[in-house]
Amino acid sequence: MRIDKPAAATTPAVDSSSTSYAPLIKEIGRGAKGAHPLTRDQAQWLFGRILDREVPPLELGAILLALRVKGESLDELLGFRAALDARTAQLDHPAGTPRVVVLPTYNGARRQPNLMPLLALLLARQGVPVLIQGRHDFDSRVSPFDLLAELGIGPDADTAAAQAQLAETRLASVQLETLCPGLAALLALRPRLGLRNSGHTLAKLLDPCRGHSVRVVAVTHPEYLLRMDDLLQAEQATAMLLRGSEGEVYANPRRRPRLMGYRDGAPVLLAEAEEGGAPPLASLPDLPDALSNARLIRDMLDCRLPIPQPVLEQAAALLWLSGRCASIDEGRTRLNG
Repeated sequence: MRIDKPAAATTPAVDSSSTSYAPLIKEIGRGAKGAHPLTRDQAQWLFGRILDREVPPLELGAILLALRVKGESLDELLGFRAALDARTAQLDHPAGTPRVVVLPTYNGARRQPNLMPLLALLLARQGVPVLIQGRHDFDSRVSPFDLLAELGIGPDADTAAAQAQLAETRLASVQLETLCPGLAALLALRPRLGLRNSGHTLAKLLDPCRGHSVRVVAVTHPEYLLRMDDLLQAEQATAMLLRGSEGEVYANPRRRPRLMGYRDGAPVLLAEAEEGGAPPLASLPDLPDALSNARLIRDMLDCRLPIPQPVLEQAAALLWLSGRCASIDEGRTRLNG
């Protein structure tokens, strides 16, 4: 396992010798209209302290709720990302392969079957390394890790095992605790606070293969499409952005969402959103339990059931973004061959 050494923290507008968070809380805690955003340096310093679990519980709760009400600015997200990068374990990119597609999974299945593993397996079959990373703490949803286990996929015990799986089978699965324990601890506060926090946004942006990855970023709320678009361009990222299905990263099989791509930060429209409603598919029954879901995915991979076209379109676009294909059309040909 390789973890980059955290960069030296820049001096924030607080007295770090006494570690008083009150000045920062005062700035971000004035409500949606009166609050002032942190600078990028302040945000990096603060989120680093949070990930290192050095912020006392009272102050941490105030900070998380203030950010929830205010919303994160672009500079704050960039600062948070810098702190996260410095504390995220890194996997070496398998030699001679396309970029590693990173699929975050944090929601699981609620009503519909979860097709995230289908997307992962379609890509791995084409020689693209795929790293699934995530965490699950929703009692009301089927865990994606239970589904992956039914399909014989991880989770790998550590980053060395995950790296070996990427090299041998092109598919690995790791839990967030393995990659960034501090972020996992932050997400674990959701049941206690009753709300998501900035950590949930950052978890979907986690990059365990920096410089050699294609991150698939799925959001739930429309305003975050704009926020993530700005961030991915500012980061000069190679990534895909879409509105997820029940919070997961696969394209809605009933109606394709808008798929945006980024190559070194340059945005490109991969597919426009389909118009109309999202009627049920006869070939896709609402069977979200892990056993039935896994059987459904196997049937699709073995051509006993059709693979939903939106998922195929997403996979073709990822083949191109990863460098496996020279065009999306070539990706379609490979998948349909």
